Amino acid sequence: MSHNHDHNHTHGANKKVLWISFLLITCYMIIEAIGGFITNSLALLSDAGHMLSDSISLAIALLAFIFGQKVASRSKTYGYRRFEILAAVLNGATLILIALFIFYEAIDRFANPPQVATTGMLIISSIGLLVNILVAWIMMRGGDTKENLNMRGAFLHVLSDMLGSVGAIVAALLIMFFGWGWADPLASVIVAILVLRSGFYVTKDAVHILMEGTPSNVHVEDVARTIEKTEGIQSIHDLHIWTITSGLNALSCHAVVDDQLTVGESERILREIEHLLENKGIMHITIQLETRVHQHDNSIFCEVKEN
Repeated sequence: MSHNHDHNHTHGANKKVLWISFLLITCYMIIEAIGGFITNSLALLSDAGHMLSDSISLAIALLAFIFGQKVASRSKTYGYRRFEILAAVLNGATLILIALFIFYEAIDRFANPPQVATTGMLIISSIGLLVNILVAWIMMRGGDTKENLNMRGAFLHVLSDMLGSVGAIVAALLIMFFGWGWADPLASVIVAILVLRSGFYVTKDAVHILMEGTPSNVHVEDVARTIEKTEGIQSIHDLHIWTITSGLNALSCHAVVDDQLTVGESERILREIEHLLENKGIMHITIQLETRVHQHDNSIFCEVKEN
């Protein structure tokens, strides 16, 4: 019960943080995009493009939390919890596409550096940096940026965006003092590399979850040993460990027990295993108890037979 309460409390805090962050980022993204066109700065425009992806990712993350709270139904027995992971994939893919577009635009600008209104570029990118610092601070202070993949994706957007603003500031100063026109496309390429990196990692983690991969914070051998060492368990097979959504890991397996066990004794064994596994970050546990005459393969990871 307390776990559920904590989960709901964190959910509410994350939603509030995302709302504030979304409003701040979206308002300044519009200002930065207009500023980028007026000053003719690709570094500003790429930063605004990244801010647009921030804005979209925050909106998706918000929708994910709203949908994720919908209760389970006959057609979706886990509810809409996976929506959060789908949002993270979309988020990461958007970042990768934006990075590729910035690379494409920068190539032409290296060959023909355009005139850039540096004072306007410097002012706009400096304010952008302050907005990003504020949003990052709000997210770190009020949101779960460590465990929640959705929040972490949004937070990574904001962090790399902050570095993008720094790049635009440095580029503006280099053009102002040394007349280095190539500093503008170079700053945008640095932004693109940061965007590409965070996009790759968010997508990779989310796809791993969609592929029912083992959670990174769970060690399969350790979990198997814990179950097998429990008094009354003779062996286990058909073990599966996966993530339903951020912070909610699940396990299912078959466990061989003595055929003389009563229902009450079996339940006691199951309660003990559940308690041990909850301490290892697995909250949703399904164990099928069997005797030695079971018809399944004895290997820990059974192949799923298809008809």
